[in-house]
Amino acid sequence: MELLLAWVYETKHLSSSNGPSTWLFFTPHLQTKKALTFVCVYVWETLLSYFSSVLECCALHETESPVWLFVAMRYIRSNSLKRLFSLRRRSSGEQILSPNGSIGEENDEHEEASRRPTWKCFSYEELFVATNGFSSENLVGKGGYAEVYKGRLKEGEEIAVKRLTRTSRDERKEKEFLTEIGTIGHVHHSNVLPLLGCCIDNGLYLVFELSSRGSVASLLHDEKLSPLDWKTRHKIAIGTARGLHYLHKGCKRRIIHRDIKASNILLTEDFEPQISDFGLAKWLPSQWTHHSIAPIEGTFGHLAPEYYLHGVVDEKTDVFAFGVFLLEVISGRKPVDGSHQSLHSWAKPILNKGEIEELVDPRLEGAYDVTQLKRLAFAASLCIRASSTWRPTINQVLEIMEEGEMDTEKWKMPEEEEEEEEEFWGFEDLEYEYDSSFSMSLLDSIEST
Repeated sequence: MELLLAWVYETKHLSSSNGPSTWLFFTPHLQTKKALTFVCVYVWETLLSYFSSVLECCALHETESPVWLFVAMRYIRSNSLKRLFSLRRRSSGEQILSPNGSIGEENDEHEEASRRPTWKCFSYEELFVATNGFSSENLVGKGGYAEVYKGRLKEGEEIAVKRLTRTSRDERKEKEFLTEIGTIGHVHHSNVLPLLGCCIDNGLYLVFELSSRGSVASLLHDEKLSPLDWKTRHKIAIGTARGLHYLHKGCKRRIIHRDIKASNILLTEDFEPQISDFGLAKWLPSQWTHHSIAPIEGTFGHLAPEYYLHGVVDEKTDVFAFGVFLLEVISGRKPVDGSHQSLHSWAKPILNKGEIEELVDPRLEGAYDVTQLKRLAFAASLCIRASSTWRPTINQVLEIMEEGEMDTEKWKMPEEEEEEEEEFWGFEDLEYEYDSSFSMSLLDSIEST
């Protein structure tokens, strides 16, 4: 039933968009032969769209579907068959039917390019050559189920290739592979890592742009490196919030990432953050308020209480994780330390006392902007509230961080709902509650080196 509802939602979205469904209204203006051609193309593209949508829903709702079939249908759909069958003419002055349903001159090159596929299917040979045969010298990250190699295409573009290891080719990992393709293939934002393509020959591969600086986690916690300065940390915090805001509000589907953490935030050469790893992502139709998910998956120290206690997932789940990420950026501390104390449990009493200077990474030696620190700390304190009702949306978080009004009275909780420190869930509570059933899959996630 969940899949059926998702399919109905998707097809309704397709029919309401400026796509092939608008073509039929204009067929009376065309010659009979042309009209018949457009009808055939419409039916063909609609069927392809439906099949592709169903397969994408299968991936995003963890329903079984063959990897090769999903990729094949997505590839066929993205290659814009209407350009193959439509009766466009390169001759000047001829009337054509544009995709938005209007009759006019041929679209310019920019509009044409905007409808081209955003990712491609690579051959195994291309990736093999690009990574020097997947050599150990090109290996930049390794986990329990995937390996990441850097490479260079023959055109000169630097790439990162994520390869699902043969020992982890189980059903769950293949579903995560499908989910990542189905989700990230629809997003286009400077603060989201762009997917260049995939490969299903001789294994499962995802191809991304290479993030030359690696992950935020590696730069924050590698003792061999100089500490990130405050200006860079602030830029990372703002950019990540913008990317998350896009996922929640900006793209055509609301996407819940479910695994926002420093190791999944990659950095470009100029330290622009990009959200990556959509293996656990869920898209949330506008009619739905939340997902209910089991088993629980994610990363210790980042999971919102309502998620690991009840399996409830919505935008506020990501907001909580982002709050932990903010604390990590400010303090330079890991989400869980050697004593199993979570970062947010450590920071909560400090925030309550208003002694925010104690949060700051001592390696900065006081070199930080006090006003910016106050804004980031205030935003973090709201994000990590145990009650999702009293957490802000990511849009509100972004406003606070970007010179918006910090109205403490607006966010003051009623006395009957104020959170006691001992009521704040920490890592030790999570371990107790879910010691036998908690999924460890994301503890094996890739971290760039």
